[in-house]
Amino acid sequence: MTALGRRRVAGAEGFEPSALGFGDRCSDQAELRPYRPKPRLASSGGSKARVRMASEQLPVLIVGDVHGDLERLFQALRLYPADEWHTVFVGDLVDYGMFGVGALRYARDRANSTVVIGNHEVAMLWALRDPARVGFWMSIGGQEHDLAELKSDAALQAWLSERPALVRLHDGTLVQHCGHDGYARWMAPNGGDPIASIVSRARDLLMHGGEPQLWDVLSARNVFDQQPERLQRWLEATNSRRVVFGHTPHNGRTPAIYHDGKAINVDGVFSRSHAKFRRVSPIAASVVTLDALS
Repeated sequence: MTALGRRRVAGAEGFEPSALGFGDRCSDQAELRPYRPKPRLASSGGSKARVRMASEQLPVLIVGDVHGDLERLFQALRLYPADEWHTVFVGDLVDYGMFGVGALRYARDRANSTVVIGNHEVAMLWALRDPARVGFWMSIGGQEHDLAELKSDAALQAWLSERPALVRLHDGTLVQHCGHDGYARWMAPNGGDPIASIVSRARDLLMHGGEPQLWDVLSARNVFDQQPERLQRWLEATNSRRVVFGHTPHNGRTPAIYHDGKAINVDGVFSRSHAKFRRVSPIAASVVTLDALS
């Protein structure tokens, strides 16, 4: 565990590291101050007023597994104003790092953002519902202060429980947490929109004690990099042209692209508290514009 991981920060979530002093490691002198979203000012009209675009009309920014590194997330998104980008998080914002709940709040409060649920969010909600699961959750990077903070925030619990299992973007790109087709078990047997049926069934499971099944699907090993025929069947079943996912580190300096761009892994070990983090794990391995993947 890193020095950052060993440091005890009482009530850490809900606070943000200072915007000063970004670097390879969090500064020991970093100021902590309450995280509050900036007020959104209504447009007053006129030629200089900025017109807010709907999320589907904005260029898309993909963000891989954050795992509690809120300070690095601030750094990564400085060049991408929220009102100019549709930001899509692939899940696993929590665990390993000290600011998992802070990362959730930041993603929730960032305008024009979509957050897909990951296996670590499922494990955290499971531990919240069933204290017998706390030990397992902490063994995969869960932070005790995060659980206490989430427990005290009913609104955040409700928001997190409603996150979709996957989302299909306007250009036909499918975004999901892990790179396999286990989500197919949640498709409606009588047809209909496959994305809507998967999202609805996964959400129902999360609301009614179905975490074991969610965990099985969302924590499964990525397979699309090695199984192109299985990937193609999944794309056809979901009416998608490509799939973007995270979950398992790809260890490259840019997102890993497989099978002529049909499968893309954006888990570049973003969090400096992750056991697999290396100094050669740049932000660009996890944060990328959708256009750059085309």
